[in-house]
Amino acid sequence: MTDQTVGSGGLPGIASAANESSKRLAKRHAAERRFRWYGIAALLFGLGFLVILFTSIIGKGWTAFLQTSAHLEVYFDPKVVNPSGNPADRDELLRANYAKLADEALYKVIGVDPDNRKERRSANKLLSRGVDTQLKDIVMADPSVIGEKRDVWLLAADDVDALLKGSISRDTPEERRALDNQQLGWIDHMVEKGLLEKRFNTGLFVYGASSYPETAGLGVALIGSLFMMMVVILLAVPLAVAAATYLEEFAAKNRISDLIEVNINNLAAVPSIVFGLLGLAIFINFLGLPRSAPIVGGLVLSLMTLPTIIIATRAALKAVPPSIREGALGVGASKHQVIMHHVLPLALPGILTGTIIGLVQALGETAPLLMIGMVAFVADYPSTPMDPATALPVQIYMWATAAERGFIERTAGATMVLLAFLIVMNSLAVYLRHKFERKW
Repeated sequence: MTDQTVGSGGLPGIASAANESSKRLAKRHAAERRFRWYGIAALLFGLGFLVILFTSIIGKGWTAFLQTSAHLEVYFDPKVVNPSGNPADRDELLRANYAKLADEALYKVIGVDPDNRKERRSANKLLSRGVDTQLKDIVMADPSVIGEKRDVWLLAADDVDALLKGSISRDTPEERRALDNQQLGWIDHMVEKGLLEKRFNTGLFVYGASSYPETAGLGVALIGSLFMMMVVILLAVPLAVAAATYLEEFAAKNRISDLIEVNINNLAAVPSIVFGLLGLAIFINFLGLPRSAPIVGGLVLSLMTLPTIIIATRAALKAVPPSIREGALGVGASKHQVIMHHVLPLALPGILTGTIIGLVQALGETAPLLMIGMVAFVADYPSTPMDPATALPVQIYMWATAAERGFIERTAGATMVLLAFLIVMNSLAVYLRHKFERKW
């Protein structure tokens, strides 16, 4: 009877404890759900800003891949191009007034009176100043065109291009508009005749530096970036892999190796502009290397990339199981053979990933390149890493600071090109890692 009383009296306590335990369990589950939703919200928040960023860049930059051009029948008048009658006189061909040929062809299309100076000056503003170079290149490539008529697509002026892309509103009062009503009439006439249209802008990828947006391109910047990446690959990659291999496989574990490891980790966190100052002091002021040269940019970026590749390579070497080394040593392989024939090949996926990530970081750097003077106005292609050049991110910076309207879309378009390179290189890193990765 006493046992039943105790047992029945203890039931409420047991039920209360079970109820309390259920409440705590429910709170834990609720906390887990909240934590999961916080993570999802943070992910969506980041993706939202990424979408806004890409939408803004693409919205402003896609028009940079189109350029308005005028289709004109140009007569290569020998009196203008080659008065001496000697096509072999290249100096005379280079000095010719090719803009006059383009202007005369335009006058015939839009019906401008050649004797009306005011109309001529107004019509001349419809064509880019780069038409002189376009026609010069045609004659220099084939002097036989002298004395003939050829159909040629010539660059329209920046204001004409902006009008057809919607950047200039026709509703703006004439006195505040870049193009007057007469010029609008000429443009509409050429559009109706199919003589003025937007075409794919190959010049964005082949032209060099220019003060005019329609003749400005990324050609010099792309070659400069290519030269710098070649220097980084040839210097930073082998040095970094060799240093990481020595520290991980050969170096004794003592205070000196610990100090080196700490310094490498610290160098990976140093602001990039510090490497620019180092390059300015050593490579330019002390060694006397030329400013604005890709060789200097490559050396600076190599110093900046070394810690990243060393850290990634050491992590890849640590990931190789010790049993691989022990098994190779057990069958008589030397230390060198173990590393070269077994450890490094198995660590290759991680090494490749770290290398590509380091190259991506170097490709997008601007600050150290500004410090070594790679902001020069370079219109001609560099033929060697010692010639003046600029780089892709620096070209974006220079266009972003330009005042002309046309450079706004050029800036966004160049950013799209840079992002495309970065996405391709990161995708390559992921692909190589998955292709060569081993599961232990």
